[in-house]
Formats: sequence, C-alpha cells, structure tokens
Amino acid sequence: MSEYSASNIQVLEGLEAVRKRPGMYIGSTGIRGLHHMVWEIVDNSIDEAMAGFANEVKITITIDGCVIVEDDGRGIPVSLHPKTGKSTVETVLTVLHAGGKFDSDSYKVSGGLHGVGASVVNALSDELEVWVSRDGELNYLKFNNGGIPNGKMEVIGPANNSGTKIKFHPDYSIMDKNEFDFNVIADRMRQTAYLNKGLKLIVEDQRINSKKEFNFEGGIVEYVAELNNGKNIIGDDIIYAEGKIPGDDGEIIVEVAMQYNDGYQSNVVSYVNNIATIEGGTHEQGFQDSLTRIFNNYAGENKMFKNEKEKLSRNDVQEGLTAIISIKHIDPIFEGQTKGKLGNKDTRMATNKVISEALERFLMENPIQAKNIVLKTLLAQRARFAAQTAREATRRKTVFDIGSLPGKLSDCSSKNAEDTEIYIVEGDSAGGSAKLGRDREIQAILPLRGKVINSEKARIDKVFANAEIGAMITAFGTGVGDDFNINKLRYHKIVIMTDADVDGSHIRTLLLTFFYRYLRPLVEYGFVYIAQPPLYKITNGKNSEYVYTEEEKNDYINSLEDDSKLQIQRYKGLGEMDPDQLWETTMNPEQRKMLQVHIDDLASADLTFSILMGDDVAPRREFINENAKYAEIDV
Repeated sequence: MSEYSASNIQVLEGLEAVRKRPGMYIGSTGIRGLHHMVWEIVDNSIDEAMAGFANEVKITITIDGCVIVEDDGRGIPVSLHPKTGKSTVETVLTVLHAGGKFDSDSYKVSGGLHGVGASVVNALSDELEVWVSRDGELNYLKFNNGGIPNGKMEVIGPANNSGTKIKFHPDYSIMDKNEFDFNVIADRMRQTAYLNKGLKLIVEDQRINSKKEFNFEGGIVEYVAELNNGKNIIGDDIIYAEGKIPGDDGEIIVEVAMQYNDGYQSNVVSYVNNIATIEGGTHEQGFQDSLTRIFNNYAGENKMFKNEKEKLSRNDVQEGLTAIISIKHIDPIFEGQTKGKLGNKDTRMATNKVISEALERFLMENPIQAKNIVLKTLLAQRARFAAQTAREATRRKTVFDIGSLPGKLSDCSSKNAEDTEIYIVEGDSAGGSAKLGRDREIQAILPLRGKVINSEKARIDKVFANAEIGAMITAFGTGVGDDFNINKLRYHKIVIMTDADVDGSHIRTLLLTFFYRYLRPLVEYGFVYIAQPPLYKITNGKNSEYVYTEEEKNDYINSLEDDSKLQIQRYKGLGEMDPDQLWETTMNPEQRKMLQVHIDDLASADLTFSILMGDDVAPRREFINENAKYAEIDV
C-alpha cells in the first residue's frame, strides 16, 4: 500500500487552484469556458448598471484575440485594502471571493453568483490589464502569467469621468485554442439589454470590422414583441406587470411581460438578476399559479365552461403564450442539475401577487381580448383531453417491458441505461445497415418511416397520435408531459442519424423540434446527440480516407503529392454505406464523431424553432440566407 501522509496534501496558494482545476470555476476549458470568461467580467459591469451607477458597457474583440470590457460605473476602489495591504484593485483581481457583491450596501442585487469572476479570469489569462478612472485620476495595473502583478498600481494621468476598463488575453496553455465568437457575445448582450431597460451595450469585433449596439427603452416588453415577431398574435396589447414586494431578505423586484399568439407552443423564459433560470423555479411557479387561478376564475364567472367540474390546467393557460419573467433578488438560491432553478420560497408569492393584480386589471379593461385568450385556453383544454388517449398508448408497464416496445425497434441486450444508446435512423435502408453494423450489446436502432409530424405547427393531440412520435416515446421509456420521468430513460445517448442532404437536415430539425417542445429535459441533461457520418470517401491507390466536411476534403487533396489515382465518393445517404463502413465511420465509440445538443439560451432557441418550423416564410428565408453554407455537390 502506497504511503499516504501529510506531505501528500497539497495547499494551493492564490490563484493556483483555478489554474489547476479551471473547469470547477468556468465549466470547461473549451469554447463555452472561453466565453464564460467574458461573461464574468461583463457581469461586473452589468451589476454596476443594476445598482444605478453605469449607463453604458462596451465589449471589444481586438485583432490579436484580446477582449476589452469597459463601463462608465464608479470604478473599482484603488485605495489600500485593510485586510490584504494591497490596492483594492489588485485584491479584487487576485483574491478569490473578494468583491463588492458580498457587501449588500454596495450591491443590493448581483448577477455574479460567487464573487470570484474577475480573479478567475485573471488566473486563466496570460496577460490582463486594468484601467480605473475615479476621483479625477486614471489608474493602471498589469498582470502576467495567471495573475502575477507587473509592479504596483500607478496613476498614469488625469480622468474626466469614472469607470473600469479590463483587457485580457486567455492563456492557451490552459484553455483550448478557440476564438471568441462575435455572434455569441452579441446575442448575449442583446438579451442583457432587454433585461436592463435603458442600458446601452456595444459589441465590436475589430477582426471583422463589425459593430452592434443594443439599447431598449421598452425592456422586456420589446423582448416579447421580438419573440412574437412573425406570429399571429391575439390582440395588440402586451400585458406588462411590475412591482416591489417585501421578501425574506429584502425587497423583491418583479417584472413580467406576456402576450398570446395563435400557435400551440409556449415560450416562458425566466431570469433572476439577469441570470437565465433554464429549469424555472419558484418565480415561474408563482407565475403559473396566478395564470391558472385567474383564467379559471374568469372562465367560471363568465360561464365559459361546459360543466362546473372542468378546470384549466397550467399547460392549457400557457399554450401560445410568450412571456418574460425577470426578478431581482438580494440573495438568490439556485438548485437543480444545471444550477439553473430558483429555490427561494418568497419569490413564488411575490411573482404571484404582481402578475395577479396586473392580469385581473387587464382582463377587466380589455373584454374582447380577454375573451379571445380564454377561448384559446379552452381549445387547448379540449386538445389535452383528446391527447390523453393517444398518450396512454405510449405508456409502459415497466421500464424494460419488452412486450410493449415498438416492433420496428431493434433493441440492445444490455439493460444498463448508462451504457446504452439508441440511434434514430432515417429510413429502412439506413436502418438495415445500422442494425447489421452496430454493437448489439449497447446499441439499439429505431428506423423512422418518412418525416415525423412538425410539432411546432400541430396541436398536442395530433402530435401524440403520430405513429413515429409514439414509437420514440415508448422506446425512450420516460413518458411525456405530466407522466415524464427522467429516471426511466432507457438509453443515455439518443443519437439522431440522418443523411447528409436537405431531407436529412429537415428530418433532424423535425426531431429536434419535438425533443425541445415535448422532451426538453433530454436535451437539458445532455442525452441528445447528432451523429456525424462522413461526406466523402477519398481513395488514392490503396489508401482510403473518410472526410466529414468540404474543408477536410480540400485540405486532404491538397496534401497529396500524387493524385493520379484519386477517386472521390460522396455519400448521398447512409444507405450507400455497407454495415462495416457505417460502424467504422459513424457508430464505433472509439473513433466516431458526434455533436452533443445543448441549450444556451431558451429565448433564442425558441425563436429559432419558431422561425425554422413556423408558418411565417419571410423570417425563415432571411435565416437561411444568413446561415446557409454552399458547396459543390452532385445532384
């Protein structure tokens, strides 16, 4: 037995812990972690705005791959800190859990969850510079190699205003080599601008000479209008509610905007202190309680139910609803798998009270719009009743009740869900190759016949009556709707495997739409994947190479010294591959490539599905023109 003593216990000083285990602080060293570094610095500036001290924040991506974040807030204090003996700026940028967010007098509410953001970014940068303007002086300090100060803070000139400017360059000896994405940053800042009415946010990319500015005086009302753009809305008015309610730890600020459209999907997105609560929480529960109670009261008082026993459910009153819930809380408590679920009990009451008062007043003052909205909820109720029969057919007696599995499913022999995976395959031809080429121990195959129903444009009863949808729900084992139970999932990898053509892309999008709308936890928990079959097989004499993109094909051909015996085969469909080829390129866990599907922004995801799969053609054409990639292929 190896020796285990005090000498084996490591004590990491300063920011060493961050550099040793970066994933604990920013999630990963990949592309998401890289952008998380930006959010950590930006959130500090946004907190200044929420506190009422900043009106403008600018983010710049420089030509050499640095990011600059500057605001017109109060500026980080520069005087010596009484506990560290260093300037307060140096303390904030080098000491974990040092910051104004732990002092309620400095920030009543804050988007920074842990108060470690600036120091973590410093730890993961090979160079970081900070300029602080306050009290008429411009102060400057530079750090190198993960937070080592290059001297002491010094005054380098006068200042006519106040604010903080931070410039950093990621340390790619720790972070994966990726580039900052202008669109990702711009999308995040657009969303943040909606949540902070009147705040001006500027994003500039010097690499591509592009610049965007966001400033929404209407706040979340404008946000709802954008999300409903292209949809047939019910009435012209957006219902808006705001209020301040006493909570357990201080005042809770509640802001809600909502509007109905004639679609069948709901898009309710919630935030706490500008943080997206992907899994909802108590503030969403209060919102749902209020809607359900008030619409039931309205329908009952106006004798709109067929019988007195009928009641609207939460799902009924949310069909076709677009809503933004934004609250500010002095001490938010998060829980759930992704730490994206609010747990404070006082927010349920606060949100309920604010929306109840506003909604009751709106219904009373707008009787025609009120009647049309409630009639829509009643139609949703009838569709729910009709869907129950179809949904009942997808239920399983037990998780592994083989007798109830769909006949087209070629199941795997292992019953350990953590090890197993199911391939959703387009057509019988590809399904046949996949069945013969798979690992029967852990890989199940479910072929689809034709295209599944567009769940964006179909009501719930039509969705669950679709044979292909029913087969998937039954095979997965989780149930759906109120019956959904993630613990009954039979496979921990659900892999969409479609042809690399237009039809394959359409089927993949239809499947993702269904997963997002009706089985969203499968996506949120990371169980959904997209297979990456090769586009080409390139043969040069006796040597063969599979390539997955046009760029890979061109690079490989250009690398050949002799291409006289070159043969290029483009796979138009999975059915063109024999079982061994499909296994080798797409299904072998040791060498395959797969994309994991995840959701970064619920509002943006909902808007994308509405554009791609909804009724309005113009936004879809614009989306395709902006995102299409062109290639020379055989047709």
